[in-house]
Amino acid sequence: MNEKDDMFDLDNLSDEEIRSEFNEQFDSKVKVDNGKEYVEERLWEKVERIGRKISFAKDIKALFNYMIDPSVAWYRKSIVVGALIYFISPIDAIPDIAPLIGYLDDLGVITAVLKYMGSELIPYYN
Repeated sequence: MNEKDDMFDLDNLSDEEIRSEFNEQFDSKVKVDNGKEYVEERLWEKVERIGRKISFAKDIKALFNYMIDPSVAWYRKSIVVGALIYFISPIDAIPDIAPLIGYLDDLGVITAVLKYMGSELIPYYN
């Protein structure tokens, strides 16, 4: 396991500890860039694995496109990086293996970010 994997090891943390980790992990451009790399390495693997089970795959793609846009400021990307890492993480409020409801927390996080970002994301749905 490399240093980047250690940075995002959330397996043994409580919800409060995870929130604290995200607050500390994405408070600078360098940390957001590290998170962006983590997402780029793991996002599509999860989307391919569960894409048929979720209805918000197009929203994940729009958030990813926003995240990789070089014209977007790092501090605007930080919330998107945090949400995508939460989506990728196998440990979250409702385990993804739970039948029918396993992705509700992921949907909630993604929906909250979509609401927060508003029309800023519309161009990234192409």
